[in-house]
Amino acid sequence: MAPVPPGIRFLASFKRDQWYRAFTFGLTFLLYTSFHLSRKPISIVKSELHKNCSALHELSTAGSRQLPSLHTETDCSWKPFDKSNYKQLLGAMDYSFLCAYAVGMFLSGIIGERLPIRLYLTFGMLMSGLFTCLFGLGRIYNIHNLSFYIFVQVANGLVQTTGWPSVVTCIGNWFGKGRRGLIMGIWNSHTSVGNILGSLIAGYWVSSNWGLSFIIPGLVIAAMGVVCFLFLIEREYCSVTGCMFKSPRVNGHKQLYHSYKQGGKSQNWDTELLLPVQQVVVVKSESEPSAISFMGALRIPGVIEFSLCLLFAKLVSYTFLFWLPLYITKAAHLDAKKAGELSTLFDVGGIVGGILAGVISDKLGKRATTCAVMLLLAAPTLYGFSMISEFGLGPTIGMLLVCGGLVNGPYALITTAVSADLGTHKSLKGNSRALSTVTAIIDGTGSVGAAIGPLLAGVLSSRGWNQVFYMLMAADFLALMVCARIHANRPCYWS
Repeated sequence: MAPVPPGIRFLASFKRDQWYRAFTFGLTFLLYTSFHLSRKPISIVKSELHKNCSALHELSTAGSRQLPSLHTETDCSWKPFDKSNYKQLLGAMDYSFLCAYAVGMFLSGIIGERLPIRLYLTFGMLMSGLFTCLFGLGRIYNIHNLSFYIFVQVANGLVQTTGWPSVVTCIGNWFGKGRRGLIMGIWNSHTSVGNILGSLIAGYWVSSNWGLSFIIPGLVIAAMGVVCFLFLIEREYCSVTGCMFKSPRVNGHKQLYHSYKQGGKSQNWDTELLLPVQQVVVVKSESEPSAISFMGALRIPGVIEFSLCLLFAKLVSYTFLFWLPLYITKAAHLDAKKAGELSTLFDVGGIVGGILAGVISDKLGKRATTCAVMLLLAAPTLYGFSMISEFGLGPTIGMLLVCGGLVNGPYALITTAVSADLGTHKSLKGNSRALSTVTAIIDGTGSVGAAIGPLLAGVLSSRGWNQVFYMLMAADFLALMVCARIHANRPCYWS
């Protein structure tokens, strides 16, 4: 008899529940990757919506003796972004999306706590795909009405709020507190992976047909919504994982699971859910607690402080998300495609920074300390990055990687491990129906900063890019001050 291949023996060594954890980890990773993939195109397309065409006209008339061209330097821009205040208009596009996202996030967590995660997330992804495609169809059908694009951005911002509370709650249900920083640091790299893929996909079509830069990501997130509906498992069920004699907490209350066989035949019970492999009898020891209220979540120690810290940290991160490609285009004098590709290095650094922040915080047991140190190091790095046009390609690449790691590290740690810690805080007395609401409050507050940052960047960039970086350094300093306040008032988060 032929021996079993070592690879098969390795795969067979994992238990059923480990396979389902890995599956849920990978699926939620891909689901939220598609969210960020669909947000990135607007930053890539900005340089195409408004571009200086005077050089093109000079080339076209240089070899002829025709009269001087009557074309202006912006006549090949996309109306209504061909005006002199185009930076403010582009900033308003970002602001409309992010403001709607911030407002919707506070409601999304409360709604998501009371609805099936799988259906709620599927709805949000399908609608997000629709509105992302609508923005691209504006190019296909030659739409030049600013109100149309603003409406699409607002609607997309609202439906995208279904994503983050849902996936964090799902991953929190499957993974405990052990090595949470490392696990969620790796998992949170989906934001950077989505940004990278979004940049590459949007950059491929930005010069030829920027409408496809939106339509393709829109189709991707809609397709992932279908995958979510078919395969997402919201929490660990014994009927799924095959566990025996286990007493996990489901919806905050203990349940006793007992497996048995009767005459060698399987019995179907109402308590069994997906893919039953054995009979399961459920005995509830206590009634199911109700979902936590908004004010109840605010009273959890640390929620307000970390929410304010994320406000300033996310302001910096999202300003880079929406304005970095345009800045590289202007400062380094690159075309939109090359600038989009170069900007992905910032997200590569963000992947490393998020994982590093998780590992260090697990090792030290000090989430806030880790955030503070990275924020402290980020300030001089931002100043150095403001002089990108003076560097060669090599130093610029290094600066993008380092800056991405230091900027996104605290942002990633607060939105994942810290949110999960606070959502399962001991003051909740085992009520797990707070995770989605707490996550939404923290990320919603952070999204206020995410809305303010790109708007201020649009206004300040007209006075020079240095003003934008001064604003980013000030926000970084304020985030550091909030971390210091956490140290002074709640030292338990530092030790």
